[in-house]
Amino acid sequence: MSPATKRRAAGIARPGDHVIILFGATGDLAKRKLLPGLFRLAAAGLLPERYQIIGTAPIANALSEADFRVHAREAVAQFGTIKPAGDQWQQFESSLHFGPADPADPAALVAAVARADGEIGGKPRRLFHLAVPPAAFGSVIKMIGATGLAQGASRVIVEKPFGTDLASAQALNAEIHSVFDESQVFRIDHFLGKESVDNILALRFANGLFEPIWNRTHISYVQIDVPETLSIEGRAGFYEKTGAYRDMVVTHLLQVLGILAMEPPSSLSAKALRDEKAKVFESIPPIDARHVVRGQYEGYRNEPGVAPDSQTETFVALRAEVDNWRWAGVPFCLRTGKCLGASRQLVTLGFRHPTMRMFPVDPGDALAGRGNELVIDFADPGSITAQFLAKEPGPQMRIGAANMTFRYADSFCAANDLEGYERLILDAMLGDQALFTRSDGIERLWEISMPLLDNPPAVEPYQPGSWGPDSVRRITAPHRWHLPEAP
Repeated sequence: MSPATKRRAAGIARPGDHVIILFGATGDLAKRKLLPGLFRLAAAGLLPERYQIIGTAPIANALSEADFRVHAREAVAQFGTIKPAGDQWQQFESSLHFGPADPADPAALVAAVARADGEIGGKPRRLFHLAVPPAAFGSVIKMIGATGLAQGASRVIVEKPFGTDLASAQALNAEIHSVFDESQVFRIDHFLGKESVDNILALRFANGLFEPIWNRTHISYVQIDVPETLSIEGRAGFYEKTGAYRDMVVTHLLQVLGILAMEPPSSLSAKALRDEKAKVFESIPPIDARHVVRGQYEGYRNEPGVAPDSQTETFVALRAEVDNWRWAGVPFCLRTGKCLGASRQLVTLGFRHPTMRMFPVDPGDALAGRGNELVIDFADPGSITAQFLAKEPGPQMRIGAANMTFRYADSFCAANDLEGYERLILDAMLGDQALFTRSDGIERLWEISMPLLDNPPAVEPYQPGSWGPDSVRRITAPHRWHLPEAP
C-alpha cells in the first residue's frame, strides 16, 4: 500500500480544490522548503484532487513556465525527501505555472490565476503564500486586494517576521486586515509545525502521569534552549536590522513557551488552543533588561556588511515569568544564538528536590545542583528523556544518573511524519489555524518586548564554539543550563 493510500485509509483530511499562488517563488525559501514541501504533499496524496500552483515574482525576476518547472525540479532534487521522477513528478510538474507581477503591473498574474481557475473548474479556493521580504508585505497585500484576487474563498500565509516592534506589528496587521479577515490569515512559524512540539500537548494532556505535576508546586524551572553552530552566513543585511531576539525569541521561543505554559484547552480546536496561548502571553510581565544577556560572537563585526561598532546581538538569553496561579515564581529561561557549542532544540523542565534528601550528592559530583529533569528534544525527529537518579550497583548506597528515553524515530513509522512547513501548508489549505499565530498574540509579545528593545543592555563578546558570554550563568542561577549536558 502506498503512503498516499495509507493516509487516505487512516482518514487524514484532504483539502478541496485549490489554486496556490507563491509570491517569492524564485527565492531561497521557496527553493529549500515550499516547492519540495508541496511535492511531498502531492506524493503523499495530501494535495487537493485538483490543484494548480502559480509561482510569481517581480517582473524583473520573471521566469517562463518552462524555466519555472526546471527551477522547481532542481529545488526538489536538491532539498526534497522524494526525488522528482515518475508519474508523481509528471503530474505535479504539469500543475506548475508562472505569472510575474509588480504592484503597478499585475496583469500577468491575474491572467495566470484566471487560467488556473478555468483548468480546475468550479470555484477553487485560493491560497496566497507570501514568501517575500517584510518590506514587500504591504505592497503585495494591497495588490492582492486591488486586483480582486482575494475575493471569494481565499486565505493568506504570512512569513515571519511579523513586524520588528509593536508599532510595525500593529501596522502590518492593519494592512493585512484591510484585505483579509483574521480567520483567513495564517502567520506561519515552522517551529509550531514540528511533530515533537505538537507532542507537548499530547504529553501533558493525554497522560495522567504529567498534567498533575505540570505546575509551580513540582517544577522549579523551565528552559527553552535553541543554540546554533552556524554563523550569520553572509546575511548581514538581514541580521543587522534584526538580531537574535527579533529573529528567534518573539517568533519562535515565546510561542513554544505559550504551548508549555497554557492551561488545558477545552478542545484541540484552533480557537481553544489560541485562546489559552493568548492568556499565557497576557500573564507574561514586560521583559526586564536586568534579566537579559545579549552577546556577539568574536568576528561578527568582520562579516561583510556589518558595522564596525555594531551592537546587534547574535546571542540572547533571558529570564521570563508567567504571573499566574500555575507558574508564579517559576523562571522560564530562554537562550538562542549563533556560533554556539552545538545545534540543539531543547525544552527542559527541572523538578523540585524531595523535601528530605536521604541520598546526599557529593558537591563536587556532576550531579550536584541537578535533580530530575524532563528533556524534550524538538529537533526533528525528536525525543523525550526523563532524567532521574538510581542506585549504582554495589554494596554502598551510591546514587548515579539514569535516563528513560522515547525517540520518535524508534517508535513510529517515519512515513507518517511531515516536515514543519509541509504540515502547516496542509493545515492552511484545510483552514485549521491551531498552529498559527494570532494578531493579538503577536502584538502582546511585541508589547512585553518593548522595554528591552528600547533600552537593551550592551552586547558582550563570546568565543565561537562556546555557550555564550560567561554572564549567561546568572540567568538560570541558582540552577544551571541543561546544555552543555553533564558527563
